[in-house]
Amino acid sequence: MSGAEVDKSGSVNSPISSTSTSPSPGVKARLRSWLLDGLSQQSARHQGPHAAPQPEEKGHTWWRVMCLTGVDYFSTLGYQPGIAALAAGLLSPLATLVLIGLTLLGALPVYRRVAHESPHGEGSIAMLERLLSWWSGKIFVLVLLGFAATDFMITITLSAADAAAHVVENPFAPHWLEGENLWITLVLVGLLGGVFLKGFREAIGIAVVLVGTYLTLNVVVLAVSAWEVLSHPVRIGDWTDAMTAEHSSPLAMVGVALLVFPKLALGMSGFETGVAVMPQVKGDPSDTYAKPTGRIRETRKLLTTAAVIMSCFLLLSSLATTILIPQDDFKTGGPANGRALAYLAHEHLGQVFGTVYDVSTIAILWFAGASALAGLLNLVPRYLPRYGMAPEWTRAVRPLVLVFMVAAVLITVWFDANVDKQSGAYATGVLVLMLSAAFASTVAVHKRGHRRAAIGFGVITAVFAYTLVTNVVERPDGLKIALIFILAIMVTSFVSRVHRAFELRATEVTFDDTAARLVDEAASRGPVQLIANEPDDHTTGQYRAKEYEQRAHTHIPEGEPPLFLEVFVRDSSDFTSDVTVHGDEKHGVRRLRVSGPTVPNTIAAILLSIRDRTGQVPHAYFSWTEGNPVSHLFQFLVFGHGEVAPVTREVLRRAEPDPERRPWVHVG
Repeated sequence: MSGAEVDKSGSVNSPISSTSTSPSPGVKARLRSWLLDGLSQQSARHQGPHAAPQPEEKGHTWWRVMCLTGVDYFSTLGYQPGIAALAAGLLSPLATLVLIGLTLLGALPVYRRVAHESPHGEGSIAMLERLLSWWSGKIFVLVLLGFAATDFMITITLSAADAAAHVVENPFAPHWLEGENLWITLVLVGLLGGVFLKGFREAIGIAVVLVGTYLTLNVVVLAVSAWEVLSHPVRIGDWTDAMTAEHSSPLAMVGVALLVFPKLALGMSGFETGVAVMPQVKGDPSDTYAKPTGRIRETRKLLTTAAVIMSCFLLLSSLATTILIPQDDFKTGGPANGRALAYLAHEHLGQVFGTVYDVSTIAILWFAGASALAGLLNLVPRYLPRYGMAPEWTRAVRPLVLVFMVAAVLITVWFDANVDKQSGAYATGVLVLMLSAAFASTVAVHKRGHRRAAIGFGVITAVFAYTLVTNVVERPDGLKIALIFILAIMVTSFVSRVHRAFELRATEVTFDDTAARLVDEAASRGPVQLIANEPDDHTTGQYRAKEYEQRAHTHIPEGEPPLFLEVFVRDSSDFTSDVTVHGDEKHGVRRLRVSGPTVPNTIAAILLSIRDRTGQVPHAYFSWTEGNPVSHLFQFLVFGHGEVAPVTREVLRRAEPDPERRPWVHVG
């Protein structure tokens, strides 16, 4: 076959032009510009509470950032006591004690380790990503992203649903709002999306005000409740008598509390958010990107303080609500369902104070959804575009907000804006993330040779595994929702990967000194001629045979010997990467050697870089590959090689629309 360029279908033709027209200005162009505003190649460069601060910013003190993560963590007081009462009944305080023990002795040490291992906001998912290579690592991350999406999305919908419950149950609420929880929830979700579409600024300042106000009001409610209990000690006697009547012995009570506490696990929400906001924490002046010692110390202080504060509130609220509220009032439709502390605020402090408490609760629950949405905006651009499993526009905030808002609306309608129905899915997402963090911490300390720490984290991992399994058995809806998210992420990710397979995919091409010299010397005598060669052909005879074959079949112009271009596939599951070309002269030939995730895309990137460097269009010479084209396509998508020539030509065609500037591909 004579030398020629191969077209997309595999036939041999001269270059085919591909016109490129710029979009005409108008509504469509302005809408696109607005949607993609702020699009950045840098992960975590987005608006919202979890956005990484600009380089010139020094960050915020740890307690201010604690308020940011606290809108997610502390807001669970709005519904946690009621859910605990439904799950454990009169044993709610005992089950809460077990939960506090797991929080302080399990989750807190785990996330203090995560803060040390992943100080730039990547979280436990990044730690686990480093443990597995190739496609197994990518698929594992996608599964974890599915559970993370479950956690954050249900945080949005559950918090909004509980806020709606506080609106409806308020005595000053208009009569026509009664029973309209679904529509109120949808309005709150829509407002949340609208805020992010407009642009989310000054998040930490808002969070400080909301958290400070909310915790202060809760202190007042719990103090008054404690006075009410102490003033009427008979209430304590009634509670203990009722527990004794239901359970035969204290040991039986403890056993039941241990069995039911997994249902309370959603009260552990917020730890993953705590490490996600690490880039906002102000460290020491001596901190560097590689060693942010001050930031790690301050973040650990943040996590510890938040866990201790929340543990105190959980225990006191559980005691107050269990002793002072009749058990029937916690059931669906009851006045304390999803709003136990608000019930006490109205009951013992009057309707005016109760309304102030409701407004504060509604605000922090709504803002918890904002924090969760920002968490999603932190995760998706960090992983999926880098894997090629999402379009580049997913690095922008506004398109993602629209996608997540549609999902939130569907979830809200599916669960009919019911807090209790969503708690299973919420707990499942939280527990999977905590289990993954505990496992990642176990592996991290084991690799460092810390045997005792590894045993301790291993025990915590086992406890979280038990808690997760128990929760899934008791409430399988959570796993079903998570599997839907995982399936959706998997399908869309692999469709995107296939769709983007013919992109250039090299972020930067660099030539070392020898490679640059070889290219410049070849260009001084005319357009650079390169022979694409299998990198395992390493003898003088093999190189000479390859050159003779290409000269015979593709009519390489006579003159100086061509350069040999060899690509080594390092990890075909990677999508984009920096490419460094190394040059040498061995076996009587001049070689350019490079590692990349795929062979054809890497060759295309190098050809375009040589063109830009020399100002001349280079020529590349290939041999046809024997075998089934479908099999070769599969090998390309999964293993990074296959029918290299036509794929290289297609990548070049898409990357360079001008045929006069497009590198030539010759096949024989």
